[in-house]
Amino acid sequence: MEPGSTVSAVRSSRVLCGTEIRPALIVIKEGKIHKILPNSSGSTGDTAAGSEVLDVGDHLVMPGIVDCHVHVNEPGRTTWEGFWTATRAAAAGGVTTIVDMPLNSIPPTTTLDNFHEKMAAASGKCFVDTAFWGGVVPGNQLELLPMIRAGVAGFKCFLIHSGVEEFPHVTDGDLHIAMKQLQGTGSVLLFHAERDVPLPSGKEERDTPLPSGKEERDTPLPSGKEERDTPLPSGKEERDVPLPSGKEERDTPLPSGKEERDTPLPSGKEERDTPLPSGKEERDTPLPSGKEERDVPLPSEEADPKEYSTFLKSRPDVMELEAIRTVTELCLKYQVHCHIVHLSSAQPLALIQAAKQAGAPLTVETTHHYLSLSAEHILAGATQFKCCPPIRGVANQEQLWSALKAGQIDMVVSDHSPCTPDLKRLDSGDFTQAWGGISSLQFGLSLFWTSASKKGFTLPDVVRLLCQRTAQLCRLDNQKGSLVPGHDADLVIWDPEKEFEVKDASIHHKNKLTPYLGLTLLGEVSVTIVRGRVVYKQGSFSPTPLGKHLLLPQGTTQVSLCDGEKTEGTQASR
Repeated sequence: MEPGSTVSAVRSSRVLCGTEIRPALIVIKEGKIHKILPNSSGSTGDTAAGSEVLDVGDHLVMPGIVDCHVHVNEPGRTTWEGFWTATRAAAAGGVTTIVDMPLNSIPPTTTLDNFHEKMAAASGKCFVDTAFWGGVVPGNQLELLPMIRAGVAGFKCFLIHSGVEEFPHVTDGDLHIAMKQLQGTGSVLLFHAERDVPLPSGKEERDTPLPSGKEERDTPLPSGKEERDTPLPSGKEERDVPLPSGKEERDTPLPSGKEERDTPLPSGKEERDTPLPSGKEERDTPLPSGKEERDVPLPSEEADPKEYSTFLKSRPDVMELEAIRTVTELCLKYQVHCHIVHLSSAQPLALIQAAKQAGAPLTVETTHHYLSLSAEHILAGATQFKCCPPIRGVANQEQLWSALKAGQIDMVVSDHSPCTPDLKRLDSGDFTQAWGGISSLQFGLSLFWTSASKKGFTLPDVVRLLCQRTAQLCRLDNQKGSLVPGHDADLVIWDPEKEFEVKDASIHHKNKLTPYLGLTLLGEVSVTIVRGRVVYKQGSFSPTPLGKHLLLPQGTTQVSLCDGEKTEGTQASR
């Protein structure tokens, strides 16, 4: 059966139906699953005359992957990626539906007109079905309801600089305005949850939780105060006012008549009457052109920008923790579904869980790179590993896996964010200047299964975390993500036991640079079917794109990830 063919039925000795793997025949009519017969050797009399039955032997058949976090970058940055290459790569990886992020395209999907421009750019180029996120940026609140009516799956915002000028980050005031607009719509607001926060002076980055018995500190120590693990010595007074930045702790009073300043300022320095913000270095020259003012301390001049640790220290866990604190407060206040994208730090998990238990309609995803890659194994200059938030340490990664198993993390996505090789600065190996983003759309299923299969996860877990939950987030769960009659006949046929090496020649992303190059992964995709049509088979694609746009009008029927209840409405697509 050639790519592009219409399939009337798929037969396998291993079909994943619910939580059970068994022999079955999936009968397909008009692009939908018509029925699933319990015996793979059963009659095919229900199939249309002249159509084909695909017998895949003992290859596993399960729902196609729904990847709800993909940066396609078209229009505007098609040298980075584009709908043609992104959706072919998706099909090669068993992904049958993607949801495109509102950036890094130019223009971004932040107005109704821009949304129409993006759909026009995608027309006739999608090999798999494609939905779209809109964006929340300062001042676009009146565009949100028109975009909901036009069919965006929801919205994304940044609480820190996005990396591109055309998609500015929002303030707390912007968020309150946006949340009021979204109340009652059934839409969802996605958060890139990092914030610039002051770090205590001299405080080292903490990528792992505090030792047992230590209290979690959610606010920075006053400037100049050291972390104190033991009580003050007898006779010492507790100091409630911070010492000026850079002053040493003084155990004896100043001599009589002495002023606060014991030494003159360095030559050429101006008198400073108030301390610098905690963690800020004294700056005698303006920031380099194009550099942002950053409240988190930059690595010291002695730090090597080629070392991954230099970059990691510039994006500490507390940036995620404080951003997620803001998200949980907003979510509880407005009762609008909020979703935290690409969680990298395990530190906010307790905060997330507490908010959910308090009634916040809150969900969270993590990504394949945070589950597969670790800071300890990133070599100097290997900027293909840079992303934001950053890949953290092994201990942190194990906590993410535990949270995933416990249901505290709801789903796993690719966060496919490619760029041209020059932007990765491989020539200099400078992590501080390289673009932050990882290409992985084609390999998500295999990446996840390679690690998950060793950690006690099952194939039904794969469907739950990569298909069903992601479909629910973007309100596509009434047609995507499950093998049930009436749903789209979106299928991935793969061999979970077969290993393969990631080679440059087999990568279908526009730019081949990926941290996974050369890795051996478990689970090879053989065939991908979208609505009953073969779009990919063993390295070959359908002659023409077979995907369509998926538009989600306000009130679309969905099973809520937060409370399991349904909201009624209609579903439209084109």
